[in-house]
Amino acid sequence: MILLLPIGKPRCLERKFKMARSIGSSTISFGLVSVPCKLYTSCSAEKVAFHLINAPTGNRLKQQYVDAVDGKIVPKEDMIKGFEYAKDKCVTFSVEEIKGLEADRTNIIDIVEFIPANSVDLVAVEKSYYLGPDKGADKGYLLLSQIMDSEKVIAVGRWSTRGKDELVLVRSYRGGLILHQMYYANEVRSFDEVFAGVAKIALSEKETNLGVKLIEQLSVDAFDPSKYADEYAQRVIEAAQAKVAGGEIKMLPASTTVPMSDLFAALQASIDSAAKGKRKAG
Repeated sequence: MILLLPIGKPRCLERKFKMARSIGSSTISFGLVSVPCKLYTSCSAEKVAFHLINAPTGNRLKQQYVDAVDGKIVPKEDMIKGFEYAKDKCVTFSVEEIKGLEADRTNIIDIVEFIPANSVDLVAVEKSYYLGPDKGADKGYLLLSQIMDSEKVIAVGRWSTRGKDELVLVRSYRGGLILHQMYYANEVRSFDEVFAGVAKIALSEKETNLGVKLIEQLSVDAFDPSKYADEYAQRVIEAAQAKVAGGEIKMLPASTTVPMSDLFAALQASIDSAAKGKRKAG
């Protein structure tokens, strides 16, 4: 079994969005106010992908489901869903039973409360969607955006979509509105689990000053995402095209980075390297 990369236009290297098209409609509701909105995709991942190939024949492979006990292939019409309530023990549900448990597909974003904008931890954001006004909703849309911006608050709401109740935030964004679909509290791991193991170490004044100097050397006025690209995707596309043309692929040289246990020496070396890089760029 080998992996084959589909050759074609490398969309992942240069994404060109077409005219924005709504992927759905919704209504923001708070009190007796309703603001009909349209949803637009805000981001779309573009990564290189490989297919599984049968090495002897060169044909693509298809996935199949097999019984975990007897190993036999199970046709789609014999498949039902089950919930594991104990290890290796499941209770099954029919399609009708699952639909009966789903929330009403009202697609309404029901605002529950408004909170200070600086009280939100963005680690809990799962997805983001742009919100645009639907027909006749421009005034209410702009009013909500401008008031939340001036008051520095964010709306917390529930969004009933696809049979599920989603926790969402609606906030002012560039004069309009953006919707953040959130993870629930029990889905977010506490940072204390990670930070609790950090040793309490006093940093010296020299180390702090060198750290500040390094950050100053690497600082720019604003973030410019256009300066960055998926270099791995670029290498894979170029390597695939070279193989198709019968050429050789360029392999990256082995890393020569030497780990430094001395923080002071590492900071000084980083400053020297950054200064050298700026001189070359100049």
